Amino acid sequence: MRLVFLGTGDIGLPTLRALIASEHAVVGVVTQPDKPVGRKQILTPPEVKTLAESHGIPVTQPKRVRKPEALAVLEAWAADVMVVMAYGQILPKALLEMPKLACLNLHASLLPRHRGAAPIQAAIRDGDTHSGMTVMHVAEGLDTGDIFLQHPFELAPNETGQSLHDRLAESGPAAILEALQAIANDDVRRVPQDDALATHTGKLTREDGLLDWKQPAQMLERLIRAYDPWPGTYTLYGDAKRRLKVFPFPSVLPTLATNDEPGTVCRLEDGKWGVQTGDGGLLLGDVQLEGKKRMPMEAFALGQQLREPFRFGTT
Repeated sequence: MRLVFLGTGDIGLPTLRALIASEHAVVGVVTQPDKPVGRKQILTPPEVKTLAESHGIPVTQPKRVRKPEALAVLEAWAADVMVVMAYGQILPKALLEMPKLACLNLHASLLPRHRGAAPIQAAIRDGDTHSGMTVMHVAEGLDTGDIFLQHPFELAPNETGQSLHDRLAESGPAAILEALQAIANDDVRRVPQDDALATHTGKLTREDGLLDWKQPAQMLERLIRAYDPWPGTYTLYGDAKRRLKVFPFPSVLPTLATNDEPGTVCRLEDGKWGVQTGDGGLLLGDVQLEGKKRMPMEAFALGQQLREPFRFGTT
């Protein structure tokens, strides 16, 4: 079959590699325009583009894929199936109707749970026991298309946003190749989603990582893991309210034996440091003050000459 791949994020790289190595023909790749990266703002292509061009596959990078000139390029590729994974633009109806057989999207959650832009972080943050890859037919709504198949798996107790991202990336090839084999066998599956079970997760920003110490310790511990590495979690430190980044893996403490306000930091008997939350406490691991190096909380406390009582800020 003739395939066109639409994707930008590195989560789609294993899937694109698998499609290139398969019996199918990847006749074109659509990705986002090159972007400035780093302090020197060097114009850098998406890795999807670099991979495709290394195999001689034509690449197009429209700023808006719904523009007539962009659609004309895709139509000329005459795809049997379009495969979409972390592309980053809403696809117009005209594009969805182009492929002869199907337009499939790989979504990093078990739909209809966690529709939207941040399903990986949402699964950990919300305490899910399972996640997985969904292959669905692309519809005009946000992740509302009929489900083709799902590959579920159990989350690890210490799962982070990065580890789950990597596991989902590696699950993509098996999922899409199974779907393509089914299509080749005239088995085009369509299971409608139950909208009553749908949850939604929006695009995350750095500000979403501000820790609210009034929340329960269990929830904060999940949040810190979920938002590692993006957008990261932080608290506010000192009178200047500088950002202090908090890394996984803090341990949940049943209690800190204190009636202090949430956000209060205390030194424990073993020399480590804990912070009071709305319910229980967190034993802090590594932290990083903006402009400084990452270090264990004990080293940070020593360097800052912290004395009790001490309290992290929230606003």
